[in-house]
Amino acid sequence: MALLKIGPDDGLYYEHDPAPDGAPTIVFVNALTGSTGAWQGHVAPACRAAGFGTLCYNFRGQVDSPLSAEVTLSDRVIVDDLKLILAELKPARPVLCGLSIGGLYAARAVLEGSEAAGLILLNTLRRIGPRLRWVNDATFHAARVGGFPLMLDMMLPLLTNPDFLEAARPNHIQTTDYIPEDPSSGHYRLMETQAGTHWDVPWQDLRLPVLTITGLCDRVFHDADVVAELRALLPDGRHQDWPDCGHLIPAERPERLAESVIGFANSL
Repeated sequence: MALLKIGPDDGLYYEHDPAPDGAPTIVFVNALTGSTGAWQGHVAPACRAAGFGTLCYNFRGQVDSPLSAEVTLSDRVIVDDLKLILAELKPARPVLCGLSIGGLYAARAVLEGSEAAGLILLNTLRRIGPRLRWVNDATFHAARVGGFPLMLDMMLPLLTNPDFLEAARPNHIQTTDYIPEDPSSGHYRLMETQAGTHWDVPWQDLRLPVLTITGLCDRVFHDADVVAELRALLPDGRHQDWPDCGHLIPAERPERLAESVIGFANSL
């Protein structure tokens, strides 16, 4: 556990377990509301037990990653931070594994020159049209007026598989009033700027092995036609569809995800 300093008041919290004997290092890239804990619960330890290195880190504004008041957390800043931590720590033979928008950040880092032996995209492939633009704006405003508990209460039934949802229900659906999110919080500031995220990347230029995993219980971001179209652009794509999983793959199916990540890394 350490901190990569970016400036006097900014930095990236990270947990780096170097790969033994030059084996690949799985570099986990969070979603906007994620943290290292999403990976360290099962997936990252399983990768280490299989002989791989791991690197987990939090974006500026996420847990233990300081963020100064003057920084605007645009997608440009987040991609540059990923490129920086890769350049500074130099993980061996990195395989980037990103959840949701984290996969987009990982793909953009590779397209902009960051070294990678492989890329894993978890529920990343999408096109931002009127429907998803509406969803993204509405979820931010839900957090603004009722905090992240309100946002999760609205979205989890549309994002996750039924078993996961049933188990999660006791921790949700508040009986008291929701509280607006603090505009100075890191997660609020991350969501605030993401309407301008650049999603139209040249997927066909990813000249490395790419594994895509799609949870078919995701009723928000999954569009089968779009996923098929973008998968077809990848020169070396390997693809998995999981009918019993939704958007939050590391939380919903961690054991299976670990197996898929390890199998893909071994194939390299």
